[in-house]
Amino acid sequence: MRITLLNVLFACLFCCSLIGQDRHYQLKADRVFDGQDFHDGWVVEVKGNEIVYAGPERRGNFDQVIKLKGHTLMPGLIEGHSHILLHPYNEVGWNDQVLKESVAERSARAVNHLKASLMAGVTTMRDLGSEGAGYADVGMKQAVEKGVIPGPRLLVAGKAIVTTGSYGPKGFHEGVKVPLGAEPADGYDDLIRVTRDQIGHGADFIKVYADYRWSPDRKAAPTFTVAELKTIVEIAESSGRYVVAHASSAEGMRRAIEAGVETIEHGDGGTREIFELMKREGVAFCPTVAAGDAISQYTGWNKGTDPEPERIRQKRASVALALEVGVKMVFGGDVGVFPHGENVIELEMMVDYGMDAMSALRIATAQNAEQFHMDKLGQLKTGFWADIIAVEGDPSKAISNLRKVGFVMKDGVIYKHVK
Repeated sequence: MRITLLNVLFACLFCCSLIGQDRHYQLKADRVFDGQDFHDGWVVEVKGNEIVYAGPERRGNFDQVIKLKGHTLMPGLIEGHSHILLHPYNEVGWNDQVLKESVAERSARAVNHLKASLMAGVTTMRDLGSEGAGYADVGMKQAVEKGVIPGPRLLVAGKAIVTTGSYGPKGFHEGVKVPLGAEPADGYDDLIRVTRDQIGHGADFIKVYADYRWSPDRKAAPTFTVAELKTIVEIAESSGRYVVAHASSAEGMRRAIEAGVETIEHGDGGTREIFELMKREGVAFCPTVAAGDAISQYTGWNKGTDPEPERIRQKRASVALALEVGVKMVFGGDVGVFPHGENVIELEMMVDYGMDAMSALRIATAQNAEQFHMDKLGQLKTGFWADIIAVEGDPSKAISNLRKVGFVMKDGVIYKHVK
């Protein structure tokens, strides 16, 4: 009964917010983080879905002045690596999600996942593959855009591309055919066809697995050749899209970088040489530190008590090296491996791994917006879209304050206001 009542109340708030979306607001908090810097004494004014002023407080005629005492106003968080159609592996393993949960069930779960992330202050998400659910991510994006369900703005990859034989689920008799977590493609003609088909089905960008755990010792090894990866990049770019690469091995990373991808996801095996190559080529790094941390705990690591396992030590080393070299970083935690709505764990861990809080805030807002080609997001600036949140306290002094979200506005619509 309590869950039903909460859902009804949320639906009412959602509908009422949509009705009032052309109102003229002035937002006042203790401070404003504009995506680059902090300002005391500033206000942000919103009309319709656009920021019409951000600067020192001024008088005016407003439909409503919203006072957020004790809070920091800032751009909505931009999550760079999510899987809205997955839920934590300690609930149901990845294989069983792909093989036993229907697309209908997974889509129903995704509705809750999107709401949880939005309420946690994430107003934009880049989703890196439906993991066996076809183009359900495209459908979820359309449902958000049409106002059918509340959720962050979505950029979606669709099925993602893998080489034949590399991706799972695996372990079945050779006569048994099972659904795969991504779409296989090999060679010039096949890669052109599959890339174009994914674009035609609504993928905003293409995700490719440049390596996978398919070596004899189950370690990450390259999948595609450089020439194959370049084919994917060429086709994607000809349509105005870009390519991102799952890559954990140094060689997989190198091939993807040489082929022209825009971001490397995971990058556990990155070396100084590889990170220097990334910096020269302008390729950004999304380390997904929270995912490895969660999986290590699911498989028996007692965090805070046991010594850190090799996987965690390696991730710390790769992040530290990337920061030292000066590689452009991306905020994206692989949420779905861990609970939706807990996206901020990634930023907390990036700070724990050596990044300063101001850099983390910039990456989660203005820098991610720039990286994802979203020109009117990520900053509180006149003419930008009104994706705005307010968090208690000062997140530059304690990044965990990002967990204390008291206000969420997306596209000028208020979805959360804790008074």
